Amino acid sequence: MPRYDYRCRTCDSTFEASRPMSQANDPATCPNGHENSVKLLTTVGLAGAVSSSAPAGEPAGGGGCCGGGCCG
Repeated sequence: MPRYDYRCRTCDSTFEASRPMSQANDPATCPNGHENSVKLLTTVGLAGAVSSSAPAGEPAGGGGCCGGGCCG
């Protein structure tokens, strides 16, 4: 089940809740019992895989601007 980050508007605490995707945008009750919360936008950091053919210390390329050779 996915985890989502929320911020309580009443006490300004940040907390996580595990819930189905269909309930992701529903308000969640904070650990202090307040029901006035908002879901936070979370980002996911992705890193490219290291290739054995890439010289040590150089990026393996692939994806992203300039990482895959798409920029001029």
